[in-house]
Amino acid sequence: MITKRIIPCLDVRDGRVVKGVNFLGLSDVSSPVELAQFYSENGADELVFYDITASAEGRALFTDILCETARKVFIPLTVGGGINTLADFDRVLKCGADKVSVNSGAIRNPMLIKEGAEKYGSQCVVLSVDIKRVDGVFRVFAKGGRENTGIEAISWIKRGVELGAGEIVVNSIDTDGVKGGFDIEMLNAVCEAVSVPVIASGGAGSKEDFATLFETLPKVDAGLAASVFHFGQIKIPELKKYLADKGISMRL
Repeated sequence: MITKRIIPCLDVRDGRVVKGVNFLGLSDVSSPVELAQFYSENGADELVFYDITASAEGRALFTDILCETARKVFIPLTVGGGINTLADFDRVLKCGADKVSVNSGAIRNPMLIKEGAEKYGSQCVVLSVDIKRVDGVFRVFAKGGRENTGIEAISWIKRGVELGAGEIVVNSIDTDGVKGGFDIEMLNAVCEAVSVPVIASGGAGSKEDFATLFETLPKVDAGLAASVFHFGQIKIPELKKYLADKGISMRL
């Protein structure tokens, strides 16, 4: 049985970790380096770092914070935000990232996925997709959920995998920060469409939400969350023990 992963997400703006609801109303949480180190020491399987305003502001991703974090953290690190070229891949990997997450940059230039996979391997390329229902259709949003691209999400994800993405992060804008549970309907549609690992993001509010996710959708490989971990509502060691006790395979 494949071990399920628990992944805290650090949304970074102006050198600080922030968190909002439905991608809006951001509030300051902590130092990213300190928080990453805390999670590394407390059972997180991986970490995801997003520079959430890099794409919208048209600038390069934070490298100083990333280098410092990579020196202190010894679990896999996925980094995204402002990844538009192979040079951006190269920069964050040299700073210590293990995987590179593409989103808005791939929407503008889908061949970025193919180029990244060919140069660094599919296992290095993570396609992160911000999805919101628009008139009952799953639509892809860009620039940190600010811009409706009009692209139908499932077909975009399938194309991303065909181009070489080795992992998909499904960010449900509808459930983000609401803490009412993961977007099971959306995640199921993605799992049915692709065979690469799928990471669920958006909506975790309790340990039970993670159990529901993994029990309902066995194809989901990982649960990603932010505020419930940042504010101590869920402690990762307790969550993993709870899930293991329910027969869900975890790395304890």
